[in-house]
Amino acid sequence: MSATTDSAEHATRAGFIALAGRPNVGKSTLTNALVGSKVAIVSDKPQTTRRAIRAVAGGPDWQLVLVDLPGVQRPRDALTERMQRRVESELAGADGALMVFNAEQGIGPGDRFIAGLLERSPVPVVIAVNKLDLVDRARAVAVLQAAEQLGVAESIFPISARTGSGVQELLTHLVSLLPPGHFYYEPEQRSDQSQAVLLAELVREQILMRTREEVPHAVEVEVESISQDDGLVRIEAVALVETESQKGILIGSGGQMIKAIGVGARRAIERELGGRVHLALQVRVRRHWRGDERVLDRLGIE
Repeated sequence: MSATTDSAEHATRAGFIALAGRPNVGKSTLTNALVGSKVAIVSDKPQTTRRAIRAVAGGPDWQLVLVDLPGVQRPRDALTERMQRRVESELAGADGALMVFNAEQGIGPGDRFIAGLLERSPVPVVIAVNKLDLVDRARAVAVLQAAEQLGVAESIFPISARTGSGVQELLTHLVSLLPPGHFYYEPEQRSDQSQAVLLAELVREQILMRTREEVPHAVEVEVESISQDDGLVRIEAVALVETESQKGILIGSGGQMIKAIGVGARRAIERELGGRVHLALQVRVRRHWRGDERVLDRLGIE
């Protein structure tokens, strides 16, 4: 092999970093902050992330593919079993793992369960203690010390994904873990999600913002069609729920809830697409969809 070819092969580095953490530690917010654009929806509800989203951060000579894993938890149905299998699969194929903690909540049994998974992983582990902007100094020090005592990480970074504090330092370190290699995605690409999935997630984000109790866990959104007519993007989408009572909550008195969700989703989609959007959103009952393998296959939840 010539020196020129060898030099070219080592001129760039690229690889995969898996984000692990229990639900609601801020992994999706951190993913968006590292990439510099919105690729993952954000909510304070557990199970917000259901798919392993590949988000792409890059520079002139490096490309870091972040896999924002579903919140790690003990499986309890077909949906969470798939989520758990995806976590284990992505960790096995990664070049590094980033474990995220919530400084407000501290380190509990769920975090230790995940740390046990990572301890068996052959890749280097980095810890980010997130939401430090929401705690005082004493609390921050205590959580950082607890993270260190887990003994699974080579480096620990105090950060706030929301404000951006510490994010650049974390990114620089993650890039240093990447092996030499060619880019996996086009330089301008920021996610591997299809447009239909991304738009469906933007609708689901609005539902999560506005609903409580059992509804967030039981809702999934599917975009059934996307078309363009005279500069107007027309989208037909359906929100799947499991019971008639959940459907009633989602529609709301006089249709006010579904109207608010639709307006919020349309505005979010318009920001994403940079143009005018007409969104037709329906609510449909599909009983026990979270346990239906065929529905999960159709929705792309592996």
